[in-house]
Amino acid sequence: MGVVLMSKRELNRIDVLARLDAGRLTTLAAADLMRVTVRQTRRLLKRYRDGGAPAIANRRRGRPSNNRLSDAVRDYAIALVRQYYTDFGPTLAAEKLGERHDVRVSRETLRGWMRQAGIWLPRAERKRIQQPRHRREHFGELIQIDGSDHRWFEDRAAPCTLLVFIDDATSRLMELRFVPSESTFAYFETLKSYLQRHGRPVAFYSDKHSIFRVSREDAAGGDGMTQFGRALSELNIGILCANTSQAKGRVERAHHTLQDRLVKELRLAGISTIEAANAFLPAFVQTHNARFAKPPARDRDLHRPLAGINDLDDILCWREQRSVSRQLVVNYNRMKFMLRPDKTPAAVAGKLVDIYDFPDGRLEIRWKGLPLPYSAFDKLQRVSHAAIVENKRLGEILAWIKEQQDGQPRFHQVPDGPRRSSQKPGILKNRALQIAQAAKSKSKTLRRGRRRSDMVVSAAPAHAPSDAAE
Repeated sequence: MGVVLMSKRELNRIDVLARLDAGRLTTLAAADLMRVTVRQTRRLLKRYRDGGAPAIANRRRGRPSNNRLSDAVRDYAIALVRQYYTDFGPTLAAEKLGERHDVRVSRETLRGWMRQAGIWLPRAERKRIQQPRHRREHFGELIQIDGSDHRWFEDRAAPCTLLVFIDDATSRLMELRFVPSESTFAYFETLKSYLQRHGRPVAFYSDKHSIFRVSREDAAGGDGMTQFGRALSELNIGILCANTSQAKGRVERAHHTLQDRLVKELRLAGISTIEAANAFLPAFVQTHNARFAKPPARDRDLHRPLAGINDLDDILCWREQRSVSRQLVVNYNRMKFMLRPDKTPAAVAGKLVDIYDFPDGRLEIRWKGLPLPYSAFDKLQRVSHAAIVENKRLGEILAWIKEQQDGQPRFHQVPDGPRRSSQKPGILKNRALQIAQAAKSKSKTLRRGRRRSDMVVSAAPAHAPSDAAE
C-alpha cells in the first residue's frame, strides 16, 4: 500500500482507537475523546480492526465534492469572464456575473477557476522583479535627482524638503539644498548652483513628478514640456523619468542614509533653520563623499562647461506668453499689469509678450527681447477665515497672509512681481516668504485720496545685475 495522507484529527482517532482496542479505554470515554457518538465509535473500531490504521482515513479524500458546480457552469462562467471581465478581480467579476448574466458563483470559487484558467494572479505573484542595473561608466553621465520631505530638524522646526543630486557612476553627492517644499523654483535655484559648480551633465534621472513630466499627454495648453524640461532643453541636458522608485535606487538609498546621518549631524551642530542648514551642507557633503563615494569605471568627466550660455537666469525661470490688450494691459497669474504708454511702442497692442518670472521674486515683461516698464495691479482676493478652515494643509501660510493683509487693509504693494499662488503645489509658501523679505526693503507708496494707487515698476535692463547678485 502506498502513502496514505491523514489529518491531525484522524491521527488522534487512531491513537484513541488503539487504546480502546487494547482495553485501556472504555467505549464511552473514547467517544468523548473523539467527540462522536458511541455508535460511531463502534463503527470506527470495527474499521480499525479490519483494515488497520489506513482504514480510518476519510474515504472521500481525493474525490470530487457532491456539492461542486458542474463543469458546464464553470466553462460558461470562464467564457463570460474572458469576454467581458478579463481585467476584473474575482470579487467584482462574481458580482457582475450574478447581476448581468444570472450566474451565481461565490467569489472564492470563481477565484479558483480564474487562477486555473490563467486569467487572474494573486497580488503576491504579480510583483515585478526589479533587476539590478549597472552604473554608468563616466562621472557626470547621469545625475539622479529627487526631493525628500522629512523632519530634518526633528522637533526643533517644521518639516522641510532636501533636494538631492547624486552621480550614478560614483554615488557622489553633487548638490544638496534645503527648501520649504519641492517646487519648480526650488529646483531652478538648486540647478543653477549645480551648473556653476560642476558644469552641464549629460542627463538627469528623476521620477514622474509634475515638475519634470507633463502628466496629461493630451493637455490642450502648452507644448508638452514642463518649465524644468524646457530649461534643460535649452541647456542641452537630457532628462529621463523612472517608472518606479526602485529604478532610481541610488538616490532613494541616499535618502535613507541622509535621514539617519544628516539628522544627527544637524542635531549635534544645534541647527534648526534652513539657512543655517544650507551653510552646513558643503562640509557635510565633503565628508560624506570621502567616505562613501566610489571611483568611476572610466576616468573621463562628461560635464560640459557653461561657455556659450548667454544668461543663465533667463533660462532658469518661469516663462509664459501673454497677449497685450488694446489698453496695454497684460493678465498674468490673476493679476493685471499695465504697460506704461509713454515708454511702450504702440505696436505692442494685440501682440504676444514674454513673461519672465524669476525665482528671486523679480518679474519682467519682454517684447522682442526688450523689457517693458509696467505698473502692477493686485486683484487677488483677500484670504478669509473660511479659507483657513477648508485648506488645512495651507492653514499656517494662509493665516500668515491674512495677517499681512489686515495690516494694510486698503493698500497692497507689489514689490517686484506677483505671488504665484496657483503655480504648483508647495510654491505658495516660498513666494510669500520672498515677497515679505522684498517688502521690508521697499518704502511705502503714498496714497492718493481714496483711490488705490499702483506702484510703477520699471523692468531692469536685460544685462543689469540682479539684487541677488549684489
